[in-house]
Amino acid sequence: MTSTLIETALKTADQTREIAFGPNVVEKTGEIFASCFPGKKVIVVADGNTFAACGDEVVQSLKNAGVEFATDPYVFPGTPTLYGGYENVEILRDHIKPLGDETVVCSIASGTLNDIAKLASGELEREYMNVCTAASVDGYASFGASIAEDGFKITHDCPAPAALVADEDVIAHAPQRLTATGYGDLIEKIPAGADWILADELGIEPIDDYVWKLVQGPLRDTLADPQAVAAGDPAAIAKLTEGNIMSGLAMQAAKSSRPASGAGHQFSHTWEMEGHGLDWEPPLSHGFKVGIGTIASCAIWEEVLKLDLTDLDIDRIVAQTPSAEEVEKRVRSMQTERIATDAVKHTLNKHLEGDDLRARLEKIQQAWPRIKERCTQQLASPQEIMDMLRQAGAPYHPEMIEIDWDRFKETHFKAQQIRSRYTILDLLIDVNELENIVDKLFSDEGFWGQHRNPSE
Repeated sequence: MTSTLIETALKTADQTREIAFGPNVVEKTGEIFASCFPGKKVIVVADGNTFAACGDEVVQSLKNAGVEFATDPYVFPGTPTLYGGYENVEILRDHIKPLGDETVVCSIASGTLNDIAKLASGELEREYMNVCTAASVDGYASFGASIAEDGFKITHDCPAPAALVADEDVIAHAPQRLTATGYGDLIEKIPAGADWILADELGIEPIDDYVWKLVQGPLRDTLADPQAVAAGDPAAIAKLTEGNIMSGLAMQAAKSSRPASGAGHQFSHTWEMEGHGLDWEPPLSHGFKVGIGTIASCAIWEEVLKLDLTDLDIDRIVAQTPSAEEVEKRVRSMQTERIATDAVKHTLNKHLEGDDLRARLEKIQQAWPRIKERCTQQLASPQEIMDMLRQAGAPYHPEMIEIDWDRFKETHFKAQQIRSRYTILDLLIDVNELENIVDKLFSDEGFWGQHRNPSE
């Protein structure tokens, strides 16, 4: 059983061949494994918590389908919470490597363990499949794995699962915090869509209408009832699961994370690269950080849409734009040594001066009325996003994830530096308004000035 939306998206997924989504589909695990990996043996991989969720059912389904087990299930401890560190990738990779290419991992996981299994299999150039246990992230249907090395979290390149099983009943019984983090990950698709519209209108990265519809088509309906999500309503959580699966499949179709990731994600990526929350128990989730980044992104957009960018003083902006050397110096002064090299590369990749900048500014002037119209329709206000996250049971203020005020403000600048992707932050760099907008947001009258405390 699979939704029509997922069936459509599977046609253009270049790595995932089969998905079972619906009630009681965990029973189809063995059938799907046998279909996708004929003649292969299986090793089931889980942790104590995910195996408790549906491990017995997965094992029985595989046995019923006549799948041969290469060895007993490999189960990581459930307590403390499994850490998404590269050392765990190595542990799993070294365990499955001697089993040979005829053995395929069937992981029972949501975010962290799925990424561990994904990367361990990818490094051995083997396919894998996953049985989802929570609607906690869009990563289980996408390529790439977010893994930390020495407390430094980066995305490693590796294929998406060849097959996916998402049982609505299993996922509905996941801990509420995992459901809330999935809501936080998905809600950023709202301003990410505005960022893509911006790049589209400026001729930087055209929108693929098909890919756009995979994510944005069901998005508002998926996010519409955060209180039901918090209450564990099965129908609401099923929609959230579908939305996250669709995001992963859209990334496969686009061969890019652009459909699902904008400036809001770059706030989260900044904190992840700095190692924030990795030593918590449980570790601070990706979706909780993304949710805060989503509010920040929408607050920036709200201020930007008040500007009249059809009346730019192009000569002044071009004259005041820093040189590449000055940009590099600023980036290195803000980022840690470990982050700085890549940050300089990404920032300079977007940096324009002289006639190139002039041409960009002229394009912004010309396109601004259309950008403003399209993005106004796409966006939600930061207050709306804050309220939706609160109702979903997710953090809705930076202090709730222990990001202090000065660090949060500084992230508005750091986030622009860590990716080459063009977002609202880059528009503000181009028109020399980023510092002004951030100062307005943190002034007494600005959005963050009026929300200095979580209770406000």
